[in-house]
Amino acid sequence: MRARNRGAFGAALLFILNYFSMVVTKKLGNVPGYETGNKTIDWLWLEWYETGRRILHKKTEGGKEVIIKFLNETANLAPGDVLFEDESTLIAIDITPCESIVVRPGSMYRMASLCYEIGNKHLPLFYDQEEILVPYEPPLFRLLEAAGFKPAKDVRKLVQPLKSTVTPHSGMTTGGTSLFSKILKLTNPPPNE
Repeated sequence: MRARNRGAFGAALLFILNYFSMVVTKKLGNVPGYETGNKTIDWLWLEWYETGRRILHKKTEGGKEVIIKFLNETANLAPGDVLFEDESTLIAIDITPCESIVVRPGSMYRMASLCYEIGNKHLPLFYDQEEILVPYEPPLFRLLEAAGFKPAKDVRKLVQPLKSTVTPHSGMTTGGTSLFSKILKLTNPPPNE
């Protein structure tokens, strides 16, 4: 008897959530290339770490409940992605700016070293106009200063993550040299003798 009541309660709750909330299962497009006409854009603000989530429950600026359920694909939501459209409104994504570490490496060698240092800590990296961005963490900021990278603290939107495929650091499968060593050799020409 109790199991049946729980099932009925769950179904009723799901009906209420769907009635008062909007369930989004796909992106419709992106604002710059989307025909908006005279429609109002109701922004759904996400944190940088929420852009890849497949299931998410949030409120728009206008107070509309939105449930994102991308069950068959990864979300990869970006600023301007349109999730809903009716006669008068579009619901689109924007990313909340956050405290970030900003580094402008200056050379490919410095870029490789910087990405290695940050990636070795398994932290997310973002790229924007020849700058590397990382969510702000005081210990990482001090480490980068000590390594001579001249990091700056700023409030930025973290929207272009660097994706990478990692291979083992040791030289067991690469004939005695690590992937990092190979990158450094490619970006740092040997000195003239």
